[in-house]
Amino acid sequence: MSLFIPTYFGPISQYTEIVKSDAVVFEMEDNFQKQSYRNRCYIYNSNGKQLLNIPVKDKNKGTSQRKKTKDLLVDNDALWQDHHLKSLQTAYRTSPFYEFYEDDLLKIFHKKYTFLQDVNIDTHLFITDALQISQIYSKTAEYLVDTAEPDFRELVNVKNQPKKTTDSYIQMFDDKHGFISNLSILDLIFMEGPNAISYL
Repeated sequence: MSLFIPTYFGPISQYTEIVKSDAVVFEMEDNFQKQSYRNRCYIYNSNGKQLLNIPVKDKNKGTSQRKKTKDLLVDNDALWQDHHLKSLQTAYRTSPFYEFYEDDLLKIFHKKYTFLQDVNIDTHLFITDALQISQIYSKTAEYLVDTAEPDFRELVNVKNQPKKTTDSYIQMFDDKHGFISNLSILDLIFMEGPNAISYL
């Protein structure tokens, strides 16, 4: 079993390890941290690397009380789903495989979510379906401080990423900006389709 934190269309580094894992366990008792892949991902558009961020409601703002990720509410007043969908369409509409996955992608952006964690689980299931890997996972019931299992929770931190995650592959705008590593797994899926698994 390998331990991960659910992410929003997680980075390639995370799915490189998920693909290798015999069983996936999601940490459900962690405290939310800003500037992590819990509520953000990076895609490749005509200007280079683009951040897609899910706004969340922080009732504890200004206090020292920590909020667990599983309790975090999505701020739907910000219309983030419309923005993210349009950004993905603009960036990848002409990619080799976007059209192949679009119908399943639309389900996520048309569904009304209350909790961030539900978004992350749905995006994980979308990705495992696209990669044709096991969708079975379990959840922790308490925060695991020490574990004998492989622990990949640190991959949720944007600044704590391996230097190399996959071999380079053709990207939409690499003629302009060169290869950008460790983007959202969506970038690899839209460019390589069923062949994406061989890069992980």
